[in-house]
Amino acid sequence: MTDRVPELSAAQKTELSEIFGKHVNLDKRERHYYNHDIGALPPLVKKVIGNTDPAAVVKVRSEGDSVKLLEFANRHRIPVVPRAGASSGYGGVIPTKGGIVADVTLLNGVLSIDPETETAVVQSGIIWEKLERKLNEKGLSLRAIPSSAPSSTVGGWLMQSGAGYGSYEFGWGHESMENVRIVLPNGKMKEFSGPELSKLIGTMGTTGIITEVTLKVQKQEERNAVSASFPNAAALRKAVETIREKKVPLWSISFLNPEWADMKNKAPRKLHYGEVVDKDRPVLPKAYVCTFMYPASRDVSGLTEAIENAGGTALPEEISKHETEEWFKSMKVKRLGPSFIPAEILVPLDKMDRVFEEIKKRIKLQVLTEGMVIGDGNVVLLCFIPHSERSVLFNTAFALSLSILKIAEENGGRVYSSGLFFASKKKDVFGDRLAEIEALRKEFDPNGIMNPETLEGKGLLNTAVSMGASFEPLGRIVGNMSGIGKTTFKEEKEIPAEVAELAYSCSQCGYCVSECDQYYGRGWESQSPRGKWFFIKEYLAGREKLDQRQTNTFLACTTCQMCDARCELDMPIEHAWMTMRGKLVDEEEKMTFPPFEIMAASLLKERNIWANYRKDRDKWIPDDIRAKMKDEAEYAYFAGCTASFVEKDVAVGAVRMLDDAGVEFTGLFDREACCGIPMLVAGKWDVFEKIMRMNVYNMKKRGVKTVITSCPACWLMWHTVYPQWAEKLGIEYVLETKHYSEVLVERLDVLKTQFQNPVIKVSVTPLHKIYN
Repeated sequence: MTDRVPELSAAQKTELSEIFGKHVNLDKRERHYYNHDIGALPPLVKKVIGNTDPAAVVKVRSEGDSVKLLEFANRHRIPVVPRAGASSGYGGVIPTKGGIVADVTLLNGVLSIDPETETAVVQSGIIWEKLERKLNEKGLSLRAIPSSAPSSTVGGWLMQSGAGYGSYEFGWGHESMENVRIVLPNGKMKEFSGPELSKLIGTMGTTGIITEVTLKVQKQEERNAVSASFPNAAALRKAVETIREKKVPLWSISFLNPEWADMKNKAPRKLHYGEVVDKDRPVLPKAYVCTFMYPASRDVSGLTEAIENAGGTALPEEISKHETEEWFKSMKVKRLGPSFIPAEILVPLDKMDRVFEEIKKRIKLQVLTEGMVIGDGNVVLLCFIPHSERSVLFNTAFALSLSILKIAEENGGRVYSSGLFFASKKKDVFGDRLAEIEALRKEFDPNGIMNPETLEGKGLLNTAVSMGASFEPLGRIVGNMSGIGKTTFKEEKEIPAEVAELAYSCSQCGYCVSECDQYYGRGWESQSPRGKWFFIKEYLAGREKLDQRQTNTFLACTTCQMCDARCELDMPIEHAWMTMRGKLVDEEEKMTFPPFEIMAASLLKERNIWANYRKDRDKWIPDDIRAKMKDEAEYAYFAGCTASFVEKDVAVGAVRMLDDAGVEFTGLFDREACCGIPMLVAGKWDVFEKIMRMNVYNMKKRGVKTVITSCPACWLMWHTVYPQWAEKLGIEYVLETKHYSEVLVERLDVLKTQFQNPVIKVSVTPLHKIYN
């Protein structure tokens, strides 16, 4: 077995950099972001595991890169840990011996799709959600898909050995995989197919770096869903058993226990700039809520009878629609935690209700459970106990996860997967396959470089888990006494309370990573939203510094809000970064980016961000329109900086259409100032406040009641941000804001007579609905 490698030598760093260039990262601070997975561990467990920072991170882009990396690692006896979405919590990507993290997320291509044979060949690092979209373009769809599809990868699911949506019909994820190409630990490429695949399933990166996978897929078809409530787990079990017996052709069966359903109702609303987006969210009954999904073409006439005969009740269609829209948001209720103690188990369907009964009987803390029924007659139960990782009681409450595992084992079940934390349970997980897996590793990894300790475990950790199992009754007594009340946060070390709470709520699922512009442009984990939340926790724990470098990381966000759209917890992420910018730049007087300083200087002197003269601001206005514009009017057109100085045709077109529609309007002319959004995102809130006050005062002075914009950013400021700041600053704000398209659609009768071509149909979506 290889030794621990916390740092590479100077010669090794040089050699690795020559091989991988900009795709290797040796920065100590950046490496720290790759030392964990999705799980939040209690401090005592962290101490047992020790320092898990890697010595280097390498972005693997091809099979050739994998070969070069493993040849380098063998030559120098350096551990290598493959890492993809890091969306699991079993310690499979934690570099306990340092070494090199092989980030395979750039191995994300679709190599071929064959509609005739219904197969697809993909690179291992492709995200399931992206693959499904690519298949849909060809009229195909995945057979089974994990509940973490927006971040988990094809290779990762094989190495985890997972089940998900569609597993009722198609079984475990690996059952849809026909062939796998893998670079073995010795640097040699090998293909596995058929029975040989069993040597790779669930091995968590200990057998090599997977590069390609051939998948069986299916024809795409619209799916329907029926949700039903059941009074208890026995009724739910009876319904599922009847469905199996009657061979009702369902695709997927998933469910929530009453505690989860209740918490889901209490989950915070999704917000956009403080306004509730999900106003129509349905209320779930506090019961076992099960959702049955099936292809629309199938006859599932026996489904309703099975539900009703078991004592269940079909729920309104709005609930089944909502539940299927949120099928990748398993962790949504975590914001009420803000931390979770997890326990994922596999139990036989016929013992499922007894498992629930025993959990309720033995565990005194609240246990939230999501279930997934597999076609082989087993059920995956993902259990979470809400808690706070900042509480000292988190250490003792964590023992309850072993109590849940013991309940599963007593009823013919087992832990869902192995990995670092449950290495002592690997015989239960792998069964007869364990011998052939160990033989493969012995043959091709004589130096023990491939993800060491992940299947062997760490001595102290294995001992702790074994002792925990042996003394489970005592651990359960203590754990049941380790409940906490509502967790509250306060401002701490320059971190506002609401931002700190979100940092601890973040599930580290990675949904936000792949679509983040900042991460895409810079390429490293620290730049992702997930990375920033991790930093805040580390900073509050005293393991990081909030310096100018980190301030720059908060400032580099493009504010595209894709993270908000993708977050499974519906957290207001972009708003949190804006809050941090104001805190760091405006209050703590850290530097913003130089271009923002140039903009601020121009704005304060000439009222625009383009360094143009203020006197030229309204020169875009055509003479004939200027003659019609009033000194005072109920309507005012606000052009904004870009339309005034750069894209003047936008402003000219807008006012001409307003004039054609018979709108009498005014403007601020050369007294118009930038809307201020660049200063808001730059953290220069003092400048933003001055500009906002100026614009609002000048609008009121001209008797304006409605501000008309053509720029969406200007609309956002006048419609949403200005009112919020006015309330905060005690400024009277009675202005309405409309996009010019909204004003025009109200006057179509006037405009129709001037159209050169007849208008058959006009459809306008209000801007606030686009943003929401």
